[in-house]
Amino acid sequence: MAKSLRQLAHYIHWQLLLTSVLAAVVLLVTAMATAAEISTIKIDGSSTVFPITEAVAEEFQSAQAGKVHVTVGVSGTGGGFKKFCRGETDIQDASRPIQTSEMQDCKKAGIKYFELPVAFDAIAIVVNPQNDWMKEITVADLKKIWAPEAQGKVTHWNQVNPAWPHQPIQLFGPSSDNGTFDYFTEAIVGKSHSSRGDYNASADHNVVVQGVSRDKYALGFCAFSYAEENLSKVKVLPVVGGEKAPQKLTAVMPSKESVESGTYYPLSRPVFIYVNEASSKKHEVMDFAKFYLQNAARLVPEVKYFSLPAKAYEMAEEHLAKGKLGTKFGGHSEIGMKIEALMKKEGTL
Repeated sequence: MAKSLRQLAHYIHWQLLLTSVLAAVVLLVTAMATAAEISTIKIDGSSTVFPITEAVAEEFQSAQAGKVHVTVGVSGTGGGFKKFCRGETDIQDASRPIQTSEMQDCKKAGIKYFELPVAFDAIAIVVNPQNDWMKEITVADLKKIWAPEAQGKVTHWNQVNPAWPHQPIQLFGPSSDNGTFDYFTEAIVGKSHSSRGDYNASADHNVVVQGVSRDKYALGFCAFSYAEENLSKVKVLPVVGGEKAPQKLTAVMPSKESVESGTYYPLSRPVFIYVNEASSKKHEVMDFAKFYLQNAARLVPEVKYFSLPAKAYEMAEEHLAKGKLGTKFGGHSEIGMKIEALMKKEGTL
């Protein structure tokens, strides 16, 4: 009797073990099958454009009921283009147009692309809320602070303006791989990447905001949306645009109105996504690009950027449909571009 019970227990043990193994195999096979059904869209690039693309990606994934996974990295515009032009990503977020060297890299690798404007942004000049000596700042002041020759020489506020305090300036800004850095240096100093190097640099605009918020004598620049979300931590300065500004000798705050009119000069600019042509042949990537353009007008303002006119998005979608490849910018930014000028360049007016 005891032997029979032991045999029965042994039999039940192996049956349970076999059942567990079979269940594990079924789960593994199911997981593998499910994974095979989920498509992935790889996006990288600008930290400025990231909030827009993240918002679009969240809604797109929800609409796809889990069938498509969208990854959105933040390597900066320059860092992102390095990956994009190696064919490592499907879509590139860019806070400036593709540059000549990047165009050449993509051409060497056989990467063709669609250039799709998705919004306008303003670069905000931010100081600490305790800064009580500045009501505005001029382009000339900004150049005096940020030009390469200022490194190690313009180190105190009163060296920029004798009326300002004899206190060290603590500078914060995006790193050199960032499209905001590229545009800012071209707009303020006169040449892209021409900047002093002795400042606190970060690819994350939130780090710029946090740095300025902790130091009374700090100054920085970042995408407007990051400043707008942290107005309790930083103060945004109006900018006097200089000789080429539409409103001369007038300090202008970044806003929807000043960006659309072009009066926030020279620190407003279009931002883009670039879609790899080969990737666009995958239905999920093309669906995402179309979804982006069809929902940008609604989502862009939600994340504190400035949307384009409806016609601009419609024509961009038409460019996708007709296979209009390449860039309209010739490898460089156009400083102080108005939305109307962008639409003419993109063939939407």
